[in-house]
Amino acid sequence: MDRTRPVLAVFAAAALAVSGITALSSAARAADADLAKNGGFEAGLDSWTCSANSGTAVKSPVHGGSSALQATPAGNDYAQCAQMVTVQPNSQYSLAGYVRGSYVYLGASGTGTTDVSTWTQSAPDWQQLTTSFRTGPSTTKVTIYTHGWYATGAYYADDISLTGPAGTVGQPPATPTGLTAGTVTSSSVALSWSAVSGATSYAIYRDGVKVQTASGTSATVSGLSAATSYSFQVTSVNDAGESAKSTAVTAKTSTGSGPSTGLPTHALVGYLHASFANGSGYTRLADVPDSWDVIDLAFGEPTSATSGDIRFNRCPVSECANVESDADFKAAIKAKQAAGKKVLISIGGANGQVQLTTTAARDTFVSSVSNIIDTYGLDGLDVDFEGHSLSLDASDTNFKSPTTPVVVNLISALKTLKAKYGSKFVLSMAPETFFVQMGYQFYGTGKFGGQDPRCGAYLPVIYALRDDLTLLHVQDYNSGPIMGLDNQYHTMGGADFHIAMTDMLLTGFPVAGDTTNMFPALRPDQIAIGMPASVNAGNGYVAPAEVTKTLDCLTKKVSCGSYATHGTWPTLRGLMTWSINWDRYSNWEFQKTFDGYFG
Repeated sequence: MDRTRPVLAVFAAAALAVSGITALSSAARAADADLAKNGGFEAGLDSWTCSANSGTAVKSPVHGGSSALQATPAGNDYAQCAQMVTVQPNSQYSLAGYVRGSYVYLGASGTGTTDVSTWTQSAPDWQQLTTSFRTGPSTTKVTIYTHGWYATGAYYADDISLTGPAGTVGQPPATPTGLTAGTVTSSSVALSWSAVSGATSYAIYRDGVKVQTASGTSATVSGLSAATSYSFQVTSVNDAGESAKSTAVTAKTSTGSGPSTGLPTHALVGYLHASFANGSGYTRLADVPDSWDVIDLAFGEPTSATSGDIRFNRCPVSECANVESDADFKAAIKAKQAAGKKVLISIGGANGQVQLTTTAARDTFVSSVSNIIDTYGLDGLDVDFEGHSLSLDASDTNFKSPTTPVVVNLISALKTLKAKYGSKFVLSMAPETFFVQMGYQFYGTGKFGGQDPRCGAYLPVIYALRDDLTLLHVQDYNSGPIMGLDNQYHTMGGADFHIAMTDMLLTGFPVAGDTTNMFPALRPDQIAIGMPASVNAGNGYVAPAEVTKTLDCLTKKVSCGSYATHGTWPTLRGLMTWSINWDRYSNWEFQKTFDGYFG
């Protein structure tokens, strides 16, 4: 942590506060009114916008009423929450609010004269902040805000008011017309409507609940359940408020689930230690029970990090005394395939860093992986790039059009392999949460630099391969706290973490908090939830009862905890675990939980 930043901020804020304070009488003038909307946050974040989705309304602690704002600085974002207010030119205004926390700021910008800010270094209990300003001769709108500071933890704000003469607000725009449902998939509906004069944005409602906003006259609502009817309405919005809801249109999602995969409706995926042994012991492929629908052979690894030359070396007898011969191994693969199972080569793992920095490395990757697939007659490829395999260049800011060589070359290599082997080629990925869901808050080094360049680095790969991807099973283990779509941090150890992380994939999310740059939802049949098989397998193990709660919530919307999902997905593909070997070591607990749930 850079300790110089808060100190500099203190002096800067103090200078602003001193220059901006103007004496006011203790009593507001008769014509004055409180112009701040939802200053007590009783309506959640309505009328407020928080940077990087950092804010949320909480029930405790509160200063007045039943709600308050909680906002959490993270990385280079200091959690500013703001609203624009209509004011009169050449008029005096008083800004006040109650705050708790360290280095909490309250201010106004766009005043047309001197922008003002006041702050508190430490407020263990509610403390009132006040400041004032005079608007300029042509000022009709100002922005009021509150924010914290870098790496100082969550702050709270409540009962924020802006007192002064009311500006000319005008009228809300007219109700939109012409709402029409367009392209429908198993998980999304495209909507369009006619433009409304004076509207600055539009709000989309699904079954009466606001689900997203749009700046234009079209939007796609994602994260829907297959073969389900939904009712949609839209409103128009400007500074004066929101129109009435439009006439509803009903659309039913399709039953299709994308390309045929040859997988059962619900699949159990597991990694088999095929090239090494550890405390779990070696398990022969022929001894893997029939419950396992996808078997990922761990691991193919590169000869060097940047060579692209992948080798699959089976566990030697000196390490795995009961290892089968190559002939028996190949025979077991054929037997599994004859029983309808898929056997893949998994590339990477914790020790297999793969960085395709050049096109030569890309081409070597394609040829060497093809050689492994052909030698063993495998069904496809699992991409398990971890560590420093993927990171983003500082100039690479758009996940839809990546420019970083290791990312661009990996996408190209995977598309080449998919094209070579055809539609039956199984492609799966097993990224860590840091590379996927963390992208909701941070992407690459960030606008101001200083962030880990690996943040969200899998997003461009997943996005580019979304139509070719058979399975995405993010590792919901060995993870730090991750912010969900409820803007709360979720930690491993219970159903809540898996529910929140999976909901993000099935709903979609704004990348780095930018609502104009959405990572689209994936199909439910593409998603399996990654969990450790036992306490020995990795951090984040959850007991069978928590696994069941996770599945109940996501597929039936029952047994849900504090996290509110954005849909119900009965066609969720299933579960993935590290690993088959560790599950055998634990008397097949994970497998039995899956079989008991899905039959």
